[in-house]
Amino acid sequence: MPKVNMPKAEEITAELNLNDPKYYLNRELSWLEFNRRVLHEAIDPRTPLLERVKFVAIFSSNLDEFFMVRVAALKQQVEAGVSNLTPDGRTPQQQLDEISQQVHQMALQLQELLQKTLIPQLAEEGVQVLSYNELTQPQQRYLQQYFEERIFPILTPLAVDPAHPFPQMSNLSLNLAVIVKDPETEEKNFARVKVPSSLPRFVPLPQELRPKSSVWSGVALEQIIAHNLDALFPGMTIQAHHLFRITRDADLGVREDEADDLLLAIEQELRKRHIGGSVVRLQIPTSMPESVQQILMHGMKLTEKDVYTMQGWLGLKDLFLFAALPLSHHKDAPWTPITPPRLRWIDRCIDDEPEGEDIFSVIRQRDLLVHHPYESFTASVEQFVTQAAQDPNVLAIKMTLYRTSGDSPIIKALIAAAENGKQVAVLVELKARFDEERNISWARKLEDTGVHVVYGVVGLKTHTKIVLVVRQENDHLNRYVHIGTGNYNPKTARLYTDLSLLSCRQELGADLIDLFNYLTGFSKQKSYRKLLVAPVTLRDRFLALIQREVEHCQKGRPGRIRAKMNSLVDRRMIQALYQASQAGVEIDLIVRGICCLRPGMTGVSDNIRVISVIGRFLEHSRIFEFHNDGQEERFIGSADWMTRNLDRRVEAVTPIDDADIAKELKEILDILLKDNRQAWELRSDGTYLQRAPQTKEPELSAQQFLMNWAHQRSHGIANQ
Repeated sequence: MPKVNMPKAEEITAELNLNDPKYYLNRELSWLEFNRRVLHEAIDPRTPLLERVKFVAIFSSNLDEFFMVRVAALKQQVEAGVSNLTPDGRTPQQQLDEISQQVHQMALQLQELLQKTLIPQLAEEGVQVLSYNELTQPQQRYLQQYFEERIFPILTPLAVDPAHPFPQMSNLSLNLAVIVKDPETEEKNFARVKVPSSLPRFVPLPQELRPKSSVWSGVALEQIIAHNLDALFPGMTIQAHHLFRITRDADLGVREDEADDLLLAIEQELRKRHIGGSVVRLQIPTSMPESVQQILMHGMKLTEKDVYTMQGWLGLKDLFLFAALPLSHHKDAPWTPITPPRLRWIDRCIDDEPEGEDIFSVIRQRDLLVHHPYESFTASVEQFVTQAAQDPNVLAIKMTLYRTSGDSPIIKALIAAAENGKQVAVLVELKARFDEERNISWARKLEDTGVHVVYGVVGLKTHTKIVLVVRQENDHLNRYVHIGTGNYNPKTARLYTDLSLLSCRQELGADLIDLFNYLTGFSKQKSYRKLLVAPVTLRDRFLALIQREVEHCQKGRPGRIRAKMNSLVDRRMIQALYQASQAGVEIDLIVRGICCLRPGMTGVSDNIRVISVIGRFLEHSRIFEFHNDGQEERFIGSADWMTRNLDRRVEAVTPIDDADIAKELKEILDILLKDNRQAWELRSDGTYLQRAPQTKEPELSAQQFLMNWAHQRSHGIANQ
């Protein structure tokens, strides 16, 4: 290749003001575009019916969390008079206005999908959510009895009048606004009845009261309550009732530096979260009259932009119930994670406690990469921790816990390890959003059994996923490590794509010892042998790796970067990528969710391409690849290119030194970048276009390919 005199990065920066808002997409609107892609999976007729219902529930659950955290934060900024502009040049109020417009549009799209497509198709398959006017007399009698025995004792009607202030309502609660009239005074009054969240949202009819062809038949809980309101207001005339749902600010406001006991401080904040935060969204049916809407808006201090109307059900995350129905022909084919071939014999013999080789001997042979959920979390990571807990030669286990499941085998293994006399230290991240309560519970159980529990570094979340096992072998101590991209949660390990590296490389073990000392003690470690660690080295190392590709291009050599992550938000990282693109570096990014970088801008990001893959599994792994003039380097870890990951979290990203594993990561990136079934291309205006096979081109779903690939490898079939 002839040598080309490329401009230097600093010369490029001088010509273009890369702080100009026109070069950035808005974070919040980019997240809404992600959730729009989730909704599209529900709209797409190629998606099996019950999977479409599941994506409606996921879309709705995602939106709940978005309002509880992101919209709530913007509203707080407006109330505080904050006028700082985002990198894309928007004020907090401008963002709220655009969010409202986008969400209203998606709400209309969603209700049309439900009313015209999904509900009729479910009914054709024998899944019927009936209204009261469709019920037979025997069905009504059954539900009347159900109400009297199971529902009525729980209900508490709350009046609103001069003696009864507007009631405080819990977050994400479904409620009935009831208008009652006193037949003696003719006076009308307003009351609120909460739909109990402790009962099933959709109440099934018994088999003998269903049609013969029925798979599931029942009634929404709120309808049963609405048709029995006379029991709650005896002597009054029920004039009307209307369902509504509220969403509150649910972010925690803990000042760590002022909290003597972080665990107690977060427990107190969790109690406030349930009912204490201000209301940020009111969802109502289209049939609600203006007068009732005004009562609710006034009582909760809302504006019309905070009100979202829906035709039909509210609280659609409850549709997960129907996604679990036994209609296998309307679901994705079941997938059972494959035991990694190198661990298959251990999986067969785990209950027999075989002598000789164990998981540690497998790791000593060479590094092991496990790709979840294609390969089994239980047979690899869980087994690693469980064997460490049982092995008499293991002296110590150190681990970080960000999120885990309610019945975590790993927690049980850590408790067993402590009971077996091993030194066990666990960092439990109490600030893992919406998992705080569960983590507090686990922290107390671990402490009660003798595990050393710490809560991390003040001012930082500990997001890294690491395990260190110290084992006595002959006359020395050997260190085994797990470094992953995902949480130690066996349930999400079947739903999220993640990567796990198991290794006994001594430099990685030494780095994890230093990192745990930083997390649990007073260490101020600033350098690491192999690991890229936030907030001390990660940002600078990534920027240096990007700059190295620029320098290769400036010397007439090819430059190439490929990276996969959940989100790309950090402005300095985006600017570095823009500069690399202008220097001639070819950049392919796989960003599942938020992306604030604008690809394809002439003279700025011509050489940058961005795709997002949305499928049956949630893409959660992070992979970073730098060409380095043919001496390619690849990394995996827990960090996205977001300011919070680079500056305000403890993260660990590891280089991949094993040639076979590096090759496998390359192939994973190759497959994802070729996806033409569930990949979406980001355009410079911030919108996404779903890929489709070109003429005579076969359809390729990366996730389906990787399932097939894992299955082939498990049977010794050569990779094709």
